[in-house]
Amino acid sequence: MEATRVAALLLATGVAAGAFGAHGLEGHVSADRLDTWHTGALYHLLHGVALLALASLSPSAWVSRLLLGGTLIFSGSLYLLVLTDTGWLGAITPVGGVLMIAGWALLAVQGTR
Repeated sequence: MEATRVAALLLATGVAAGAFGAHGLEGHVSADRLDTWHTGALYHLLHGVALLALASLSPSAWVSRLLLGGTLIFSGSLYLLVLTDTGWLGAITPVGGVLMIAGWALLAVQGTR
């Protein structure tokens, strides 16, 4: 799938996740869990914008893969943690963070084409 479309889908789902957190979860989860959801949505949206910008720069495909995979694992694990109240999912979240860091580091090393 084209990088712009992937970024747009990430942004659309990020907006939906943010709206759900703001309007659908209030009163159903603790304030701490709402903060966790907010963190997931923030990173989701920020990396969607980053992938959209990177689509025009044509970095290595691995940069985008690492950022996308990291975002899905980071934000996804936080969303699941909140929805299922399963604390061990928090142990998966750093894997996503490491993938995002690796993507940014790879961009720093390789630059763009």
